[in-house]
Amino acid sequence: MDIKFYTDIQAEPEEIFLALTNPFTIELWSGNKAVMDDKEGTEFSLWDGDIVGKNIKVIQNKELVQEWYFDNLDEPSLVTIKLHPKGAESTSVEVRHTNIPDEAYENINEGWREFYIGAIKSFFEEDLF
Repeated sequence: MDIKFYTDIQAEPEEIFLALTNPFTIELWSGNKAVMDDKEGTEFSLWDGDIVGKNIKVIQNKELVQEWYFDNLDEPSLVTIKLHPKGAESTSVEVRHTNIPDEAYENINEGWREFYIGAIKSFFEEDLF
């Protein structure tokens, strides 16, 4: 199964890219330890290992493509996050997640909207930093 959605966030693409790739910033908005960087080919771990995978394409401040691993899949799930500048200090964040296991779809869909992109949106728009 697949997910695709857009969310507008009141922040520059550079700021959102840091929130996606800088482990210190990820810990600020997620509240959990993170292993992440902005290099292609590196493994990552988020939410204490609940999400693990590899960065396979990184275009600074524009696009992040990742493989997410699931125990019951022969092929990894593919996540693409694109950042589209939208006026002054605003960005449209495009999320596409493909090859999601059926039994994980509801949790992942809610997770993206509430705990991942939703948390980043709250981080920037509620001045939590």
